[in-house]
Amino acid sequence: MNTITTSLLVAACVFAGGLVGLSLHRVLPSHHLTKETQDVVRLGTGMLSVLASLVLGLLIATAKSSYDTTDQAVRHYAAELALLNETLRDYGDGASAPRDLLRKYTETLLNDIWPINGDAAHLSDEQAGLVMEHVREQVRALQPLDDGQKSLRDQALAINVDLLRERWLLIGEQRPHVSPTVLVVLVSWITVIFVSFGLNAPRNATVVVAFLAIALAIGGSIFLILEMDRPLDGVMQISSWPIKSVLTLTNW
Repeated sequence: MNTITTSLLVAACVFAGGLVGLSLHRVLPSHHLTKETQDVVRLGTGMLSVLASLVLGLLIATAKSSYDTTDQAVRHYAAELALLNETLRDYGDGASAPRDLLRKYTETLLNDIWPINGDAAHLSDEQAGLVMEHVREQVRALQPLDDGQKSLRDQALAINVDLLRERWLLIGEQRPHVSPTVLVVLVSWITVIFVSFGLNAPRNATVVVAFLAIALAIGGSIFLILEMDRPLDGVMQISSWPIKSVLTLTNW
């Protein structure tokens, strides 16, 4: 289920809760609608509203943290790619083979995360991983002629190992961080809150429109949470500029 469908479903559940509350007011016996009863309902609803606000804030913080972490990881990864290329360039003509493979890997990485054909982003490309492994093998096979080249080769190997490690960290970051169970519980609480709102609200079109607007706003907040929780896909996908700049601004 995509994020738009999920968000609309959440909005529908919340709006339906408000309508159920409006309907209950008509069918409940009068002794269930006394002032004392309504005060108890308002008290319970207030406590539930606080809990829902806390959980909603927790989800927003979790999704934002996931988004920022992935964004920073991609920027750092791009910087390491550029640094590895610069190190191999300083080594000299003998490092042309690993540099060619590194450029090929960078192009593959760009297409994996931001595919031009509209497919979903994927980092677990086995072929891309093999290309990066071949870069390390090519660097390890270099035959330095002096201490300067030996130092550059060792630096390149260290950067390559870091890139391989960070690649798996990026792959791990693709998993969802927002638990569906927590999301279901939160929506259930909000729906109950809207039932109580409807129970105490006047019966007119203005209330119905207000319920609809608020339900859509809550659905929009869930949409933002789910989009931030998948930073490599969707309408809030992180920028491809860091990786593109490695290809366009770095001297290959």
